[in-house]
Amino acid sequence: MVTHRSAAKSIRWLHSHRADYYVKRAFKKHLRSRSWFKLANLQFTDSLFKPGISVVDLGSAPGGWSKYVVNKVGKNGFVIACDILPMKPIPRVYFLQGDLNDNKVIKILYNLLNNKKVQVILSDMSPNISGKSEIDIPRSIHLGELVIHICANILEVGGYLVLKIFQGEGFEKYLCCIRSLFTKVEIRKPDASRLSSREVYIVAKGYKI
Repeated sequence: MVTHRSAAKSIRWLHSHRADYYVKRAFKKHLRSRSWFKLANLQFTDSLFKPGISVVDLGSAPGGWSKYVVNKVGKNGFVIACDILPMKPIPRVYFLQGDLNDNKVIKILYNLLNNKKVQVILSDMSPNISGKSEIDIPRSIHLGELVIHICANILEVGGYLVLKIFQGEGFEKYLCCIRSLFTKVEIRKPDASRLSSREVYIVAKGYKI
């Protein structure tokens, strides 16, 4: 049942979203989402992409990141996008729809790569938000753990990882794990991230395993 309080909260969020500076910019530039600006910011600070590399984009829908990346890697690059939600086609991006908690979907992803490693893994995955940090943060960390498992199978030595995760209980433990797997790890809060959000981005370079 939708209460008056929850309905009012939803209306406030909708008004805030429509007034959002980056939402307006995304609309004017005909982008798929405001998250395009987050990745553009990360590219500026961390130089993640170059022509000819292979990239896997996890949690890709509606496709803002994939569209940004495919223009950076060029015609000789390779991009696979994956999300549980549908995504409109993007030229030169292969889209796999499915839940990465399903081993069958994971196997399809690995088969698409034909035993080849990739240079960059992106994860903008987010759990279904309940609004309760004691629920949302563990769900976010679970997705982060899933990404670590995927890295072990498809990320080349020296490769990069960009991962969205929520700060809170369990975050520092997860961060220590990432630091053990990569030579350089930074925490980023792109300008396009809402200040009220717990999300941060882990940018990890130099995969060791």
